[in-house]
Amino acid sequence: MKNNILIHLGLALLRIVPAAFMLTHGLPKFQKLISGNTEFVNPLGIGQAPSLFLTVIGEFICPILLIIGFKTRWAAIPTVITMLVAGLVYHGADPFGKKELALLYATIFIVVFLLGPGKYSVDRK
Repeated sequence: MKNNILIHLGLALLRIVPAAFMLTHGLPKFQKLISGNTEFVNPLGIGQAPSLFLTVIGEFICPILLIIGFKTRWAAIPTVITMLVAGLVYHGADPFGKKELALLYATIFIVVFLLGPGKYSVDRK
């Protein structure tokens, strides 16, 4: 019984803490988007505005869903994709230290996708 509680507490921490940290990256981009300033990097060649919009989904909208544990596995996917694009495409030619954080986030959210939210989430209610 005690082990089960610790596992679910661990899953909650794994989901909530990195998602909250991700918001510090996503909030400025969200504010930029709603202000109408769509100047942004275009690593996939789809345009600055679509790149910013997709990044806001991956770094702001989905982390909020991850924090509350709503549609957790689905919410992890855009965040993983955003971090893989940041780490492997945008920072692709940079030294490892520049891409390390994005790849670490991607790894964490892949684990969240695989393991699910645990019982301390909206998904489990």
